[in-house]
Amino acid sequence: MSIRTRIAPSPTGDPHVGTAYVALFNLAFARSQGGKFLLRIEDTDRQRSTQASEDKILQALKWLGLHWDEGPDIGGKFGPYRQSERSDIYRKYACRLVEEGNAFRCFCSAERIEEVRKSQMKNRQPVGYDGHCRNLKSCEIERRISAKDPFVIRMKVPRHGQCVFDDILRGTISIDWSQIDSQVLLKSDAMPTYHLANVVDDHLMGITHVIRGEEWINSTPKHILLYEYLGWDQPEFCHLPLLRNTDKTKLSKRKNPTSILYYERMGFLPESLLNYLGRMGWSMPDEREKFSLKEMFEAFDISRISLGGPVFDIEKLSWLNGVWIREEFSDEQLANRLSKWAFNEAKLLEFLPHARDRIEILSDLAPLGFYLISGMLQIDRSDLMTSDLDEEQIIQVLQYLIWRLEGLKDWNREEILSACNFVSIMMDLKLKIFLGPVFMALSGSVVSISVMDSMCLLGREMSLARLRHALELMGGVGKKKQKKLEKTFNDAVSSALI
Repeated sequence: MSIRTRIAPSPTGDPHVGTAYVALFNLAFARSQGGKFLLRIEDTDRQRSTQASEDKILQALKWLGLHWDEGPDIGGKFGPYRQSERSDIYRKYACRLVEEGNAFRCFCSAERIEEVRKSQMKNRQPVGYDGHCRNLKSCEIERRISAKDPFVIRMKVPRHGQCVFDDILRGTISIDWSQIDSQVLLKSDAMPTYHLANVVDDHLMGITHVIRGEEWINSTPKHILLYEYLGWDQPEFCHLPLLRNTDKTKLSKRKNPTSILYYERMGFLPESLLNYLGRMGWSMPDEREKFSLKEMFEAFDISRISLGGPVFDIEKLSWLNGVWIREEFSDEQLANRLSKWAFNEAKLLEFLPHARDRIEILSDLAPLGFYLISGMLQIDRSDLMTSDLDEEQIIQVLQYLIWRLEGLKDWNREEILSACNFVSIMMDLKLKIFLGPVFMALSGSVVSISVMDSMCLLGREMSLARLRHALELMGGVGKKKQKKLEKTFNDAVSSALI
């Protein structure tokens, strides 16, 4: 049997280090077994998926050195490799499941589903679909289809017994069917959900081993059931431990920068980042800390993966990055990396149009733009305080702007200016006053180019990381305060949409 693994990211945001982590272990297993590794784009979420996000994912994985054998950019005999281009395939199998009695059309409105959910929560019952449309008579189904009533297709799930399956790392796992919801397979817009598309694509693309994060364990019974319904052999499953923050919570951008592009922008080496991710729950036979991707492939044994929650610690990553710099790079090689990273003509040409009117001698350029090639700035709480805003207002400025910027599909001057205007109007502040702490958080200085241009040049990942850092310097936002701010922010967004 030829081993085939895959990574299937969703292009709905910045490329996540968790994606790189899972991709690395899929690639390592495939290469260690002489198999193939493919990349598939799961872009069935029409509202949130963007081409820009897909481009960033491919850019980030290639920067790391994680190269695939088949994918949307290079093709392959099992394409297309974007799910949005495979919708006819999913509809065919969804209809087959209905025809064979293993799925059904559900005409329940979103409002009814929400009311059922609220009632279940109030009565402390398991939250899930209540089977309202599971046994509709054929005449009623035909009437509603003729009336063009919207519907989704849901899978039928056993109501009793257990689903028992094997996991490469965890052995035998048993999950009661009563815990498994009657999953939507095909949405009302005829696009598949993750669960249907995942199973259909893995089968048709010949995936032999599904290596993914442990958050998918509870979804595995749904996938196994679909394999059974469709008469297909299921792949082997392996659920990796989740990456954790240093406080052992699930890795999140609130506590750790999670975008791969942030680490590239900070000046981490791709070799050291891969090395560090490889150490997340796995070790070389000789337990050494530093190893190359090639060495990992040669020594890889999937059984050596530990189930303990691996902690993603930036300080440890920085130490390892320093080891790589000192041990693997001559002065000439390091100069070359530095040039490619920041000190290159392309980056200078991006900055000069904003700076040329502000300089009189060449040495004026360095202090004006140092922050554009820096990592996290050396500022403190007092730097963010202005005479125009009090502490609470500064916290609100930073938190509201972070939320607004996180929602931008396109990262350009117009969109960023629109986000700043939105929050300043929402807070009833003049834009110049509103931008005071923002300017300091981004540049660490009172003299620089404009905030909007700075954010464009810094990029989404670094801009948001610096704003989050500034928010933490101001004391952060606790859960109680966050809920209050979220309500105010969401009300403002809703009012703007009306």
